[in-house]
Amino acid sequence: MLWASAAAPYIAVCNATDYDHHAVKLPKPRLVHDRRILVMALMAGLPAVVTSMLVLWLGGYSPRVQWTLTALIVGVWLGFSFGLRERVASPLRTLANLLEAMREGDYSIRARHSKGDDPLGEVMQQVNAMSATLREQRLGAMEATTLLRKVMEEINVAVFAFDSERRLRLVNRAGERLLNEPSERLIGQSAELLGLAQYLEGDAQRTEQRTFPGGAARWGVSRSLFREGGRPLQLLVVTDLTRPLRAEELKAWQRLVRVIGHELNNSLAPIKSIAGSLESILARDPRPSDWEADTRRGLAVIAARSEALSRFMNAYATLAKLPRPTMAPVCVPELVRRVAGLETRIPPVLAPGPEIVIQADADQLEQLLINVIRNAADASLETGGGVRVGWDRQDSHLTIWIRDEGHGLHNTGNLFVPFFTTKPAGSGIGLVLSRQIAEAHGGTLTLQNASQGPGCEARLVLPLA
Repeated sequence: MLWASAAAPYIAVCNATDYDHHAVKLPKPRLVHDRRILVMALMAGLPAVVTSMLVLWLGGYSPRVQWTLTALIVGVWLGFSFGLRERVASPLRTLANLLEAMREGDYSIRARHSKGDDPLGEVMQQVNAMSATLREQRLGAMEATTLLRKVMEEINVAVFAFDSERRLRLVNRAGERLLNEPSERLIGQSAELLGLAQYLEGDAQRTEQRTFPGGAARWGVSRSLFREGGRPLQLLVVTDLTRPLRAEELKAWQRLVRVIGHELNNSLAPIKSIAGSLESILARDPRPSDWEADTRRGLAVIAARSEALSRFMNAYATLAKLPRPTMAPVCVPELVRRVAGLETRIPPVLAPGPEIVIQADADQLEQLLINVIRNAADASLETGGGVRVGWDRQDSHLTIWIRDEGHGLHNTGNLFVPFFTTKPAGSGIGLVLSRQIAEAHGGTLTLQNASQGPGCEARLVLPLA
């Protein structure tokens, strides 16, 4: 069959890294489509063949001519029909095998002779381009997955992943050390058997003291959701907080020692100097005529510095011993009016708000508002301005604001640093104590310069529930 062999498939499959382009023999699946093409090709040539046969056999030709021409006509007819079928079916089989290879994850094969000067060549070029793109994406995903696994293995944080049945599907080395078991024994175990079931319910983030098989410490537990292969998984991250807490505790002690040491030196240095001077006066013989006056002045300075040092230590004790708030119903309008009436230097102007009752410690909130309103009055006295106080409800929170008309804030970074103050007679603990009271009530206290006009604004935000 000359025409059938000439119509052999002109597209073969070759490996992307094999440059000798050896054709790969692919199986020829039985397709319904190629038989349809064959039938259509036979039907297209059937009228011409029938007509030729009628003319040939009814035209009075010799039997030799009739049989020779009949064989030639039928052979050409069948040859071109089968050749057309191969021309259509072979590229489709090649394309099917290419797609099958990509579906199986093999992106190394390519279609050759895929010139873009005909529609079929364009299709093959697009398939090759898609295969190259998928190969690059697969390599990128594999590299990213490898990096993620490497990071998870190296980090000193225990990571667990549980499926919908609460069975462990993923654990890193830190998790193995935490549970003191290899991953081969842990994978597939239930959260109940591993002692982690309580962390798959309730708060997504929590901190608690607990003893695991790998050790006892204070742990931070965080839970989140993600999907892998379309399946929902719960990611559990357990972090050892002992070292960070100890580091922060050490820093806090260092800061405390520096501050106390500084204040003690400031107070003890003049006391030591004056005591030495008094000792030299009393050691003279005869004593000077004004030694009694000098002694009284020296003792007065020693008493003043001792009293200042005592106030300093009491201030530290106040910060360290702030009691927990005693919650009770508090009427916000009455509280604000009562506190505002205590400031007589610059009587604050009240901006009425809604009638709101919250659960809070009235004494602590009163102390907080007294500190903030007093600071606002001090700032407004310098400029001759006023003070405005108001409250409002925003969703599930209460906001109490205090605005002054002073010069504003020049250094906002040290506002809540203990014993930092810009006032000549300030102690530097008012704002720190006020913020501790706000946080103990589950709220916040912020100070910022006013967006419109001079001065600054303090905002106390408390939850209503």
